Amino acid sequence: MNWMPAVIILVVCIGIALIRVGRGPTVPDRIVGLDTVNTIVVTTMVVLAAALREPIYVDVAIIYALLSFVTTLFIARHIEKGKF
Repeated sequence: MNWMPAVIILVVCIGIALIRVGRGPTVPDRIVGLDTVNTIVVTTMVVLAAALREPIYVDVAIIYALLSFVTTLFIARHIEKGKF
């Protein structure tokens, strides 16, 4: 149970990043907040994989990180074109 404080801290960080997503004030601020949430979720998955000794969580974290990166690039491209 030594990993529990780390997970609690990461969940608090997700909450703080979600406040940035909700408050904005601009669309790029919200995108950065959402990308931060995704990064913290990946970190949480890796911490849980190490704590529970389940290597499948690392694989899921890698796939999630890849999809998060592609989504961020897609949204950034649309922001650049002025569609948001």
